[in-house]
Amino acid sequence: MTRDTAPTNLSRRSFGVMAGSLAAAASPITALSKAAAERPLGQSHFGRAKRVMLLYLYGAAAQHETWDPKPDAPAEIRGKFNPTSTSVPGLQICEHLPRVAKIADKLTLVRSMSHPYNIHSAAYTMSGIDKVDIPMELNPFDARHWPSFGSVLDYLATKEQPTAPPPAIPRNICLPFRFSSRAGEFTRGGPYGGFLGRGYDPVCTEFAGKITGKVGRWRGNAMQDVDEPYLGIDPAGRFVVSQAKGDTAMSLDQLSSRWSLLAKLQHEQLDYQTAAAPRGHDRFREMAYSLLTSDRIKAALDIGQEKESLREQYGYTLFGQATLAGRRLLEAGAKLVTVLWDEIKTANSAWDTHFHHYERLQDELLPGLDRALSALIADLDERGMLDDTLVLCITEHGRTPRVHDKGANGAGREHWSDVYSNAFAGAGIRRGSVVGSSDKHGSFVQENPISPKDILCTIYHLLGIDAHTMIPDRLGRPLPLVTGGRVVHEMLS
Repeated sequence: MTRDTAPTNLSRRSFGVMAGSLAAAASPITALSKAAAERPLGQSHFGRAKRVMLLYLYGAAAQHETWDPKPDAPAEIRGKFNPTSTSVPGLQICEHLPRVAKIADKLTLVRSMSHPYNIHSAAYTMSGIDKVDIPMELNPFDARHWPSFGSVLDYLATKEQPTAPPPAIPRNICLPFRFSSRAGEFTRGGPYGGFLGRGYDPVCTEFAGKITGKVGRWRGNAMQDVDEPYLGIDPAGRFVVSQAKGDTAMSLDQLSSRWSLLAKLQHEQLDYQTAAAPRGHDRFREMAYSLLTSDRIKAALDIGQEKESLREQYGYTLFGQATLAGRRLLEAGAKLVTVLWDEIKTANSAWDTHFHHYERLQDELLPGLDRALSALIADLDERGMLDDTLVLCITEHGRTPRVHDKGANGAGREHWSDVYSNAFAGAGIRRGSVVGSSDKHGSFVQENPISPKDILCTIYHLLGIDAHTMIPDRLGRPLPLVTGGRVVHEMLS
């Protein structure tokens, strides 16, 4: 049954049959996860990932200036940057990623990503929904959205232990702030609960600190200087969870007393909850209480406990320090940490390089990515965490093969989803490998097309979850985690 063919009106009998199907479909999850946990790492990559770090480059990183340079193409295609050799013989990436080049033997690059949606659809990339459009992209509350894979992980874990209290460290956390909350004009769909409900949205941090980066941005009719935290922040800056700030005028005893009273009142109410996802407001309230009464999340976010030399390796940018905080959260018990390189206040920010393409890449984007990604991989490896931590460095599409001259606004590359590149590392991912290829101009897939759905199937596989597992939508209809897609075994060790 698919989204397009499922009935909209359900009889009691039909609902009972569907609920039974859901239970039957979901019941193997616990057994599979336990079997994966008991299996030695060397025997299989299924279930090898115990945690996930997602580095999301919003706006779409250009394949030519990151993972798939084309030095033999004409100048208007190859661009201004040169390739550089890496620690993998014969493998070259952009010259402005020298630190990543040194740890390329720990990465797999996928150079044949492709899909038909040439819009900023983080929601599609993170959820695998079949169809997306601009109204969905610009509305995170559109009823058609499917849940992101982080929300699915939280849902499945909650379903396995429905009466357990929320974990002290949330399973699904997003840094440095809620996606597109600094965008100004637009609010976009992305790493949210979709039809599972807002109770399965990630817990999001806020950044508290001074911004030291400043850069010129095109504001439609003129250049304007804006604060750019992804270019620089003060070392004293910190990440906090808003739910964990608390009311300083209320003691912990008072808070506990109020919580007990609320629980008694709820017990007196009739519970009409169905087999579908738990009510969102209940989960929000329970998570807020958990965060208010625990110091673990605050300690995990305290990047000031790290050595100065390590913080410098990650880079004193919002992305670099958020990535370091993300590693601390994974150590503390988070299942998925998403670190966003997000747009700030204006169009053509983040990796959306319609204007000033080369200047932005050379001065802002590539140096920040180079530091954060290379430091994360080396840090995880040194701590013995890389073998069971899945690292995803992904974007929603690529950019046009041909560079467009924008006159006073400099060169730019437009949206292009026919082919692009992503990078992966860690738990079960093959090391020092390239999967797929683009043609000689980086215009189309030449070999082995791979879609975001394939990547999602591979993520679930590495987490020990069957991507065909059924979960209920808002009407209780069973839907698979991913419709279509395949595990990309070529990426795996």
